[in-house]
Parts: sequence; structure tokens; C-alpha cells
Amino acid sequence: MVKVTFLGHSAFLLEGSKRVLIDPWIEGNPQSPISIDQCKGADIYVVTHAHGDHGLDDAIKLAKSHGGTIVSIYEIAMEAGNRGVEKTVGANIGGFFEVDCVKIALTTAIHSSPIGAPTGVVVELDGKRIYHAGDTGVFYDMRLIGELYKPDLALLPIGGHFVMGPLEAAKAIELLGVKKVIPMHYETFPVLKGRPEELKELLRERGLDCEVIILKPGESYEL
Repeated sequence: MVKVTFLGHSAFLLEGSKRVLIDPWIEGNPQSPISIDQCKGADIYVVTHAHGDHGLDDAIKLAKSHGGTIVSIYEIAMEAGNRGVEKTVGANIGGFFEVDCVKIALTTAIHSSPIGAPTGVVVELDGKRIYHAGDTGVFYDMRLIGELYKPDLALLPIGGHFVMGPLEAAKAIELLGVKKVIPMHYETFPVLKGRPEELKELLRERGLDCEVIILKPGESYEL
């Protein structure tokens, strides 16, 4: 079993035999249910790209105070190392690699990043595979992510403007072939107007069999 806790915006904590924090933006995140001082850290911190709302600064703070390894695209991992983080793993978009007994694969994301390239990530923890798309628009090669990695759960942005909206997220679900999805990256700011109810309706219209799991910040889902 893997416990998936939503920490607001695009931040998630995966808990099983290891703790994995993905895009841990906590300080300044209006949706965060905890303060940075209340965060217990993790074994692994995955940062999908270097925009401020995806937690590189917080990952660095947490890794320096609690330990753990920052995993990201090579240039971001180098930046974390240059800022005093002892354990980093820099990788690129390719296949699975292992960090502290957790399998990780970085995937394509269609976005921008001030350092390195933006990515998504597939995390395999205790036999469960979770795909966090990062910030991205929909792209046809999501079908490859579904075919190669067969995620049990997808964490998909739906807010629009900077990322997919519900229409594009519905297409992403079709391409991935995933059966469970948790929406993210919506309602944090007024410009992120996409809503989970819109996604549910679009899936119904398309006859797609996918459970949309709506979590409020601080709530968890057991996979």
C-alpha cells in the first residue's frame, strides 16, 4: 500500500517503505496544509522543474535539515548540490533508475524551466506506479508513458493557462489509459480556472472509465 497525500498545488507526499516528496512547494503556497517547520522531510525529493511554485527552494531546505536525496533533471540537481545539498541524483528523460530502493523515471513535459528542462516523473514505490505529469500541456507521447510504465495512478494538472485544462487532461487520460487520476495545479491562483467537475463531465461524455479522486490539501488516498 502507498499513501498519497496532497499538499496543495502540485505537491504530493508518497508514503510506503520510503517517503517521497514531489514538487514540495510549502513556503508561500496558499494551499499548503502545513508549514515548512511542520514538514518531516523525506527520503527522496523529486523536483519536476525550477519554477518557484514547484519547490526547489523548499526541497533544498528540507534536504539540508532532514537529510534525503534531491532527484531532478541534471542541471537542477547540480544547482541543489551547489547550494549545499549533500545527496543529489541528476538524471535526464530516459528509463528507470534507482534511488534508495525506489525506481524513478523522468518523462517529457511540455513547459518551460529557468534551469534545465521540465519533466514529469514516474515513481515505483512498493509495487505501485504513480505518474506525476509536472507542469505540462497534453502531448501525444503520453500514450508511450501509458504503454511503457502502466501507471496505477496519474497526478495531472487541470488548471489551464500555464498547464492543461480539463479538456486537455481528459485527452491525457485517454492517451495514458490510466484508471485513477488525482487532479492538481488548480484553484491556487485565480488564473487556474479548471475544475475537477469539468474533467469528470468530459470523461463521461467520452465514455472513459477513469476514477477522478478529488483531494483537498491535507487529504490522502491509499493506493
